[in-house]
Amino acid sequence: MAPRGGVPILRDRNPQGALRPALRLFSHTAFALLLVVSSAHSQTQKQPATPPNQAGKPVSAVVSETNDRIAQLALASEVKQGDYTIGSGDLLGVDVFDVPELSRDVRVNETGYISLPLMPSKIKASGLTPYQLQDKLAELLQTNGLVSTPQVSVSVKEQHSQPITIIGSVKTPMVIQALRRTTLLQALSQAGGIAEDAGSTVIVTRNAAISADSTDPTDAPPPIPTQTFTINMADLLESGDARFDIPLVGGDVVTVPRAGIIYVVGAVQKPGAFLLQNDLDHMTMLKMLSLAGGTTNTAKAKKAVILRKNPDTGQRDEVPIDLSKIMHLKSKDVQLEANDILYVPDSNGLKALHRAGDVGIALTTGLSLVAAGKI
Repeated sequence: MAPRGGVPILRDRNPQGALRPALRLFSHTAFALLLVVSSAHSQTQKQPATPPNQAGKPVSAVVSETNDRIAQLALASEVKQGDYTIGSGDLLGVDVFDVPELSRDVRVNETGYISLPLMPSKIKASGLTPYQLQDKLAELLQTNGLVSTPQVSVSVKEQHSQPITIIGSVKTPMVIQALRRTTLLQALSQAGGIAEDAGSTVIVTRNAAISADSTDPTDAPPPIPTQTFTINMADLLESGDARFDIPLVGGDVVTVPRAGIIYVVGAVQKPGAFLLQNDLDHMTMLKMLSLAGGTTNTAKAKKAVILRKNPDTGQRDEVPIDLSKIMHLKSKDVQLEANDILYVPDSNGLKALHRAGDVGIALTTGLSLVAAGKI
């Protein structure tokens, strides 16, 4: 039947068939909005420590920018050579002008003292800078009537008392000698900066200090207990607060912990290894799926699994996950742990996981690291 104007009216068209493409489009749009809302809700709960423009960047780019920042700040905090503090084991060059009998190289002993000929007693050198020691020697030479107008210079020829150890996720783990006042940024810069798998914190461990002022152990004060300082990398690099760039002393151990990595593989849009440079307490299934761009059209969401390493056996256990229920808010979101592998099988080639450990290695081989940030 056609009304006036010759335009036909379709009265018997199946309404369900006509609406099916629209319903399918609505379903995909609703899932995408669910992932975006979940990620946005998490960001409002806690301020990110990683700058927003770094999330999703290749880790090599993020690390390069961070190391450039470390080098710049370390250069800005350089201090003069004379700030070095003498300690036990150091070799000093003492030069008294026009008095060769008193000029020589001397080693600081374990109690922090040095000996010079004609001097009535040992001289305490530990804890002084070279400038302070040369002033002290000049005063003693004049007081004891050895030199009327002494001109003394002291140089440090070997340093053995101020080792600072830098380990963990840095470019070049090493032991350096604090030739001068050394800060945390300077130590990290000397180690080449952080590595690609570095976490978001730096830990400085300071061992117990034993006083060297007394040769009698019974008279020495009780040792200071070991101290641990944990500093957030963002505070160190971005806050501009000098409190975070702490000065280091001999015996300090600087550790950059390795960040956690979560792998998302299988039927997802962007498979990858996501480097979590921040805490893992709020890293859930939906958030990682959002970073991976969601599932593909052929994903078998109901058959997803988490491959998680068992600390007792050393093997990876399979934890079945129904992603479909989680994505439709019919099941509680699941928290992920460091080194978890989220595997979403493909309905076109679904196979049973007979050896989870071998499958995990095969799935994650060749994946590039991506900075996830804190989402």
